[in-house]
Amino acid sequence: MGQSAVIKIPVAQGIVPAPSARLRRLTLTDFRSYERAEIVFDGRPVAIAGENGAGKTNLLEAISLIGPGRGLRGARLDELPRIGGLGGWAVSARIDDGDDERRFGVGVTASKPDRRICRIDDASATGPGVFVDHLRLLWLTPAMDRLFMEGAGERRRFIDRMTLAQDPAHGKSSSAYEKAMRQRQRLLDEGARDDEWLSALELQIAEAGVAIAAARRDTAAMLAAQAVGDNDAIFPAADIALEGELEKALGNASAGDVEDEFVETLKVGRRRDAEAGRALTGPHRSDLLVTHRKKGQAARLCSTGEQKALLIGLVLANARGMAARPGSAPLIILLDEVAAHLDAVHRAGLFAILDELGFQSIMTGTDQSLFSAWGDHAQHFNAQSGALHETTLS
Repeated sequence: MGQSAVIKIPVAQGIVPAPSARLRRLTLTDFRSYERAEIVFDGRPVAIAGENGAGKTNLLEAISLIGPGRGLRGARLDELPRIGGLGGWAVSARIDDGDDERRFGVGVTASKPDRRICRIDDASATGPGVFVDHLRLLWLTPAMDRLFMEGAGERRRFIDRMTLAQDPAHGKSSSAYEKAMRQRQRLLDEGARDDEWLSALELQIAEAGVAIAAARRDTAAMLAAQAVGDNDAIFPAADIALEGELEKALGNASAGDVEDEFVETLKVGRRRDAEAGRALTGPHRSDLLVTHRKKGQAARLCSTGEQKALLIGLVLANARGMAARPGSAPLIILLDEVAAHLDAVHRAGLFAILDELGFQSIMTGTDQSLFSAWGDHAQHFNAQSGALHETTLS
């Protein structure tokens, strides 16, 4: 395979109403700062205010764990129990889609703090990956503000989270790819000469790797198609590009041909990968490139405020893409400390777009006045010392 190249994807626009499923009840037990909390949501957008350290982000993190991965903080399971608690923790959520109510639970026991227990209704679930068939999550946190300035790994994780929200099979492809890559590298490190075994692993890597690249391309195309148009003055539209060998190859050849070429590349590169201690080709080396369309400027060169606006626009575009897909699982959008970085016009614009999308959104901020544009249209809470109290705007 040749040098990496950038794939440009044309931009369109559109927005359609979303399904009305809602998180109705969230129960926390010995999770982070919460000994016991049971929060009832009435279906309106949720605004949570409180000082730093009051437990606002802990609530969003709890919700984010009703899905695959480590949640919005990327924490280990043994980092989540409440200090002074019994060592385990549990999160339970009830989702109402208008026709039925489902219960989802996740947690660990004190005796096995590194083993996640998952449940759907009253039955055990094989793992958090099964949750994506019933519920999708998107989030934006302050830690993501440097997305365009960090290394490519952060942007890959970002596009993969966006892709997983669109396509649950993406998680299985990623897991299969990483597992086969680890096994192949171990054989290379040990100097194994079992060509048949290596070839079998490389075929698995190629199949999963091409599936990953193809799914990312679909997500990038969707983000471009759902980019903000009429609301460009609120959140700037972005040109989306993927940089990577497989992504480029899929633009010119069938998936089967790209798999065959990737298998050959892996075979030829065994010695090189053994010396490097890692595979030097594959979707684990790709990158997401974002450009401020109106300015024609790479996101990494934009101002901090412009980067924040571009990032919000991408999350909203992904939500639009989900709204446009009939029969997709319910979506919850988690926005941590987003309003604080926006002026009054942009805050009001964000609230209006979220209303138009129709998905349930949960936002946090240090000051209740940040949510004044929402007024009584939102359900307001105050977080304080490991507790959450419903309130009204003063």
